[in-house]
Amino acid sequence: MSKVNVFKFGGASVKDADSIKNLFNIIFNRLQNPTIIVISAMGKSTNALETILQLKLDKKSFSSNYTIFRDYHINICMELFPKNHAIFNILDGQFHDVLEMLNETLLPENYDEYYDQIICYGEIISTLIVQSFLSLKEIKCAWQDAREIIATNSDYRFAKIDWEETTQNCVSKLTPILENNTVITQGFIGRETSGKTTTLGREGSDFTASILASCLQADAVTIWKDVEGVLNADPKRFEKTIKFDKLDYKEAAELTYYGASVIHPKTIKPLANLGIPLYVKSFLNPEGAGTKIHTVTTLNTVPCIVVKDNQILVSFRVTDFTFINESHIQQVFTVLEKLKLKVNLLQTSAISISIVIDEQIFKLEKLMKELESIFNIRYNEQLQLLTVKNHTEEMVTELLKNKEILLEQVTRTTFQIVYKLT
Repeated sequence: MSKVNVFKFGGASVKDADSIKNLFNIIFNRLQNPTIIVISAMGKSTNALETILQLKLDKKSFSSNYTIFRDYHINICMELFPKNHAIFNILDGQFHDVLEMLNETLLPENYDEYYDQIICYGEIISTLIVQSFLSLKEIKCAWQDAREIIATNSDYRFAKIDWEETTQNCVSKLTPILENNTVITQGFIGRETSGKTTTLGREGSDFTASILASCLQADAVTIWKDVEGVLNADPKRFEKTIKFDKLDYKEAAELTYYGASVIHPKTIKPLANLGIPLYVKSFLNPEGAGTKIHTVTTLNTVPCIVVKDNQILVSFRVTDFTFINESHIQQVFTVLEKLKLKVNLLQTSAISISIVIDEQIFKLEKLMKELESIFNIRYNEQLQLLTVKNHTEEMVTELLKNKEILLEQVTRTTFQIVYKLT
């Protein structure tokens, strides 16, 4: 079999009927080699399901939100398919399953597990629609449940990959299909050993594409975005952004670590290990060059700006007038690991440890409960974390204007601040 290509299309690229038609146009002349197409939930469907979960948790009615979620997908299908097409009965079954699941009990202590069983329907429904439309347009393609391929542990919402089993699944299940068909599958989701659905972390569809490419030793991965490639800043936040024609694996990995949303943080490593190039291209301008991420010898000196929203600054102060030492840091990080909380910024002083973490439901309360007997704990919510790599003095001065800064950290190449929104 020829080398495999892996394409990943995010939610914005399948947000409506015209977008799905555009996806068809993009892939129509790009299927010379065996191809896997990884697809995210349509538009803001994941956000919509998260809102429904929050309403259920708050014991409020979610019926109107559920109806909006269902009708959104049905209306797209009405623009794409004849009225008697099988997709409508297929989706009826999926929406029935979603509603049955939503009628089960949700408790705070099992929120992560419950979340994964509900949130996966965004990807499942999306891929069923896309596969049916491509088949209608006479592209030979097979729908594949990613949960039969991506094997994980049971760390719900942040599942870790069982690489050995996943590789075996890719070779035994995907290779025969790829002989004659393009494979359409879901990003972001997997399955743990007892059969329950898991997810790989928010925006994890990029990672799925990377996993499949790695396991099958693919020729390349292409991520289709609504931007021309990897930019040095979010064009929705900053003017005069610069597109990278090429970027080294390490540079790209560092930007994703700081929070650059163009690629999921775990995407780079499996590809870099095997030297598989990653292309980031625009579905709005598919003939554009985009950005190629591979091994690059020249050092990047262009300033890169990354902003992370919904951050929490938590400070742990010792209670017995001793100084902070390694054991205090270990105590904090042991609990962080237990709660699957990633630290975006760490700063220590003589008597305190300060960390910046993403806002996650229930996690702050659990963190404080675990450590309140050891530390006095204070926190600030609704913050932003701004990181500038390859910063200049003029740029820092400009970015500091009119900001209430709670924490600042500067190294030779990186400048970071945490601040309140005004």
